[in-house]
Amino acid sequence: MSEKAKRMNKAVYEAELLRLQQELVEMQEWIKTEGKRLVVIFEGRDAAGKGGSIKRITEFLNPRIAQIVALPAPTERQTTQWYFQRYVEHLPAAGEIRLFDRSWYNRAGVERVMGYCTTAEHRRFLRQCPIFERMLIEDGIMLRKYWFSVSDDEQERRFRSRMTDPMRRWKLSPTDLESLTRWEDYSRAKDEMFVHTDIAEARWNVVESNDKRAARINMIAHLVDSVPYQHVEQPYLELPQRPPSTGYRRTDRALQLEVPNHAKAVQAQAQAQAEAAKSAKSAKPAKNSKGSKNG
Repeated sequence: MSEKAKRMNKAVYEAELLRLQQELVEMQEWIKTEGKRLVVIFEGRDAAGKGGSIKRITEFLNPRIAQIVALPAPTERQTTQWYFQRYVEHLPAAGEIRLFDRSWYNRAGVERVMGYCTTAEHRRFLRQCPIFERMLIEDGIMLRKYWFSVSDDEQERRFRSRMTDPMRRWKLSPTDLESLTRWEDYSRAKDEMFVHTDIAEARWNVVESNDKRAARINMIAHLVDSVPYQHVEQPYLELPQRPPSTGYRRTDRALQLEVPNHAKAVQAQAQAQAEAAKSAKSAKPAKNSKGSKNG
C-alpha cells in the first residue's frame, strides 16, 4: 500500500478537524472567562508538521487570546542573559494562550547538535529546565509539550517538495538541510533531552506525523482532552435596529483613492478565455464517419 493510500481520508479529516476546532473555541472561552493560562510547546524534527498543526489550532481562535511565539535567533545582548529570560516575557497572563513554535528546548536540540552552545551550557539547561517548568506549573500555568516525530524518508521527501515549491521555499534553511546529515546526532540529543525533561508534572507527548492529517487530529484531540474546560454560556446578543437617517451624505467617491478593481479584470479575463476555448471547440471539424461498404 502506498504512503498516499495510508493517509487519513480527507473528508473524514476535515469533518473531525472542524469539530475539534469548535472545541478549541470552547476551550478558549473557558480560559478567558476563568483567567487561566495555557502554554503549548511544539518541538520535533524539521518538517515534522509543527507549523501546520499550529495553523489549524489558531484558525478560529481570537488572536488577542491565542498567540504564536516563534522567536528568531537571540541577539548579542540576549546571549548574555539567563537562558530562559527571553522566553519568560512571552508567557501568558490571565486568560491567554501561548503556542511556542519551538521553545527553550532549542538548547537541547539544534544548539546542542550544531555546536551553538557549550557542553557546560547544555548540561546547565538539562538541570535547570525541569526546575523552570515546575515553577511555571506551581504558579498555575497549564503546560503541554508535544514532540512531532517523522521518519527520515518522509522528512527528506518533504524537504525536496519544499525546495521546488516557491510558496514554501522560505521554510528551508541551511541548518534545516544539515539535519539530514545529522539524523542520528539529533536522535541522541532528543533521547538525552527526554531523559532529563520528561517529568511527571510535564510529560512529553509524542505525535507520530508521517501522516500530517492524522497527526493534527491526534494532537488537537489530546490537547482539548487534557484541558479541563467547561462550556461557558455566552451572553444573548440581539442585532439592534438601524436608526433612521439624519441626513448624512457619503463623500464623493471621486475624492477618495480606491484600489483598482483587480477582481473585475481577472473575472473578465477568465470569461474571455472560457469563451475562446468554447469557440475553438465548436470550430473544430468533426471526424468523418465511416460510410457503409457496398456489397
